Amino acid sequence: MKKPKIVLSTTQLRSRDSGERMRAEDFAIYASYQINAGGLFVGTLKVIRKTDGRMLFPFQGAPVLGPYPTRQEAREAASIHGRQIVASDIANPED
Repeated sequence: MKKPKIVLSTTQLRSRDSGERMRAEDFAIYASYQINAGGLFVGTLKVIRKTDGRMLFPFQGAPVLGPYPTRQEAREAASIHGRQIVASDIANPED
């Protein structure tokens, strides 16, 4: 079974004025989970900056989120990590 890809079209990109600060609404966070070979759950995460379509997470060498004993814990850990990435990018935007 093939997983669906997350696609952000150019119509979904948000333009922003150069003087306007980034907000949490300028990011898309997709948090989920997968089952690993040991039967435990690992969080999966994609964080995309909507203003320019840049994917902030995952990146090459990104940490594995887990393993966790339940799917809820894995998904919550991914969500928390995504919010931390957004907060960090708002505080110190990466070009």
